[in-house]
Amino acid sequence: MRRARPDGLPDRALQRRYGLLAGVDEVGRGALAGPVTVAAVILDPARVIPGLDDSKRLTAAARARLADEVRRHALAWVVVHRPPARVDEVNVLEATREAMREALLALRRLPACAVSDAVRLPGLPFPVIAEDHADRRFLCVAAASIVAKVTRDARMVELAFAHPGYGWERNKGYGTREHLAALREIGPSPCHRVSFAPVRVSMMRGRGVA
Repeated sequence: MRRARPDGLPDRALQRRYGLLAGVDEVGRGALAGPVTVAAVILDPARVIPGLDDSKRLTAAARARLADEVRRHALAWVVVHRPPARVDEVNVLEATREAMREALLALRRLPACAVSDAVRLPGLPFPVIAEDHADRRFLCVAAASIVAKVTRDARMVELAFAHPGYGWERNKGYGTREHLAALREIGPSPCHRVSFAPVRVSMMRGRGVA
């Protein structure tokens, strides 16, 4: 499997062409509960952060360490959430696009170009390159994926204490066997996405609909 380029060559190529480069990525699109979380990051070209990679390919300890490094040494970073109600209102892809646009525009230094992990973002005042698996190729997107993942995971642990029984401290709101069983037994919480089929089915069961 390809890893994020440790030499940063794809990032540097875009920096030479455009200037200041931001990476943006999301976490939580496929979850049944909790927010969609987006991070945008502008790395400092003069400061290398070893070990950056797609957050899914790192251990929790490595993610925590790297997220701290990114937050301390990046030129700019922003995290934006979209709650379940907004996901249900506009659909998860549009909620992700909204959050990505907001995050990029909220950076304290506006980039000259951005790279997103496969999500097209028209209408911004700078070009956005949408590339599949960008978090495995661009260090700026890998950094964004790590910050988003660490932030959302911490939020799901907090929500697990407020809404016990679903195992969010372990499954982070995704549709694991444990989570689906809890949905069948106790029904959905206010943090669930009612537009997602497993949650919708559990609500119908609660109303006695076969």
